[in-house]
Amino acid sequence: MKLGIQRIRRISAAATVALTAGAVLAGGAFATTAQAATPPTPKIVAKGGFVMNNGTGKTLFTKAADTRRSTGSTTKIMTARVVLAQKGLNLNSKVTVQKAYSDYIVAKGASSARLIVGDKVTVRQLLYGLMLPSGCDAAYALADKFGSGSTRAARVKSFIGKMNSTAKTLGLKNTHFDSFDGIGNGSNYSTPRDLTKLASSAMKYSTFRTVVKTKSTKQKVTTKSGGYRYMSWTNTNKLLGTYSGAIGVKTGSGPTAKYCLVFAATRNGKTVIGTVLTSTSEANRTADAKKLMDYGFKK
Repeated sequence: MKLGIQRIRRISAAATVALTAGAVLAGGAFATTAQAATPPTPKIVAKGGFVMNNGTGKTLFTKAADTRRSTGSTTKIMTARVVLAQKGLNLNSKVTVQKAYSDYIVAKGASSARLIVGDKVTVRQLLYGLMLPSGCDAAYALADKFGSGSTRAARVKSFIGKMNSTAKTLGLKNTHFDSFDGIGNGSNYSTPRDLTKLASSAMKYSTFRTVVKTKSTKQKVTTKSGGYRYMSWTNTNKLLGTYSGAIGVKTGSGPTAKYCLVFAATRNGKTVIGTVLTSTSEANRTADAKKLMDYGFKK
């Protein structure tokens, strides 16, 4: 009888061990499955990067996200943001293209919307010229139009002041502008996090959203003689049409800035928005952005 009891105890103990081992193995399997569901953090060439969920504001990726860097023409996001925030803005009001704008382009060797002196273009058209071909002449025209003062220099200074006050209002603590187009004078900088927040704010304006998702456009403008001509502009953002769901936002480049890109895409009702700064080539900034958006959609 005692032998029988001992045998039962040994069988019970063995069963307990087997069950415990099975539970551990099962737990390990579940853990492995959970780990596999988390996408690996992407490696990007750019020195700085940031991605967030545009709907919730949740941070999805950071790499030196608060390090101040030169921003190149991504600065023009703020140029557009300041214009669109003007009270009583009339997008159809016309601006006469001044010789100073074309002289500036030549002097700086800057990217251009190829505006022609004497032509009358609307504010809306200037926004397309600003954001698609990254026209520094269009940026100058907008700064001259929406700054205040009796001289062009005073108006430009006033407009840049509005850019900085807007940055302060938006809580962009690591951002400062000293130009209307990103051709800085030593103190034009931002961070991946700040630029992403700026772009998110700008995307609240329907006109901005419409402009930055446009791959190309042909605009009818009035000539000096009263006739008309068509201006054709193509977006420098190669994500449009090559990345599913891409909706913007703006490229940038420069000797110090290298290659920058503020990007956004929407899939299945989820919008991710982000920035890469100081990448090594146009191809790499695009590849960096695609990696980060892929990652953002999986998070």
